[in-house]
Amino acid sequence: MLEARIQHHFFETADLLYQVAESLARPIAEAAQAAVGCLTAGGKLLACGQGTDADLAAALCGALTLRFERERPPLAALALGPGLGRPLALPPAPGHGEDVFAAQLRALGHPGDLLVVFAGLYSDDPALRAVVQAAHQQEMSVVLFTGGDPGAWPDLLAETDVWVPVATARPARVRELHLMATHALCDAIDMQLLGEESPA
Repeated sequence: MLEARIQHHFFETADLLYQVAESLARPIAEAAQAAVGCLTAGGKLLACGQGTDADLAAALCGALTLRFERERPPLAALALGPGLGRPLALPPAPGHGEDVFAAQLRALGHPGDLLVVFAGLYSDDPALRAVVQAAHQQEMSVVLFTGGDPGAWPDLLAETDVWVPVATARPARVRELHLMATHALCDAIDMQLLGEESPA
C-alpha cells in the first residue's frame, strides 16, 4: 500500500510533464530568447520568488552565474530577496513590506534587464506584484512562472513579457514542474550561447 502510494507520486508527475511539454515549450523558448538577448546586450537577469519559490530564483541565478551542465563564462544574474543587503538595513516601514523586492530592483535594474518571477504558490502576493510593476517602470521585460491559479497576473503583463503557466494547482506538482521548466530554460540559454552539443 505504501509503495503504491509512493509510485503514484512519480506516475502523476510523469503524466503532468507529458501533458505540459508541448504547451510550455513555446513560452520557455521565448523566455530563453529574452534572457539571451538581455545578457548578450550587456544586461542582467534579476529573479525573485516567495517561500520555496525563492529557492527556484536562487537556483536559476546560480546556474547562470556558475554553470548548468556545460562550462561557459559566467552570466550576470542575481536573485533578489530579503537577505540581499539586509544585515545592516532597517526593517521596512509599516505597510511597505511589499517594497522589499521592488526597492532592490529599482536600485539594481536598468532598461533592457530582465526580471524572472516565480509566483507558483503566491499568485496574489503584493511584493511580487509590486516588483513586476517596478520592472515595467524601469523598462524591463518580465518572465512570469505561475501555477494553476494565476489570479490577476495576466492583466499585469506587458506585450514584451513572457508568461509560463503550469496547469496544476497542487503545490508539490507546481514546484516540480517549475523546477523542470527552470532546467529547460537554462539548457535553452546554453544552447543558444554554445550550440547544440550534448552535455557530458
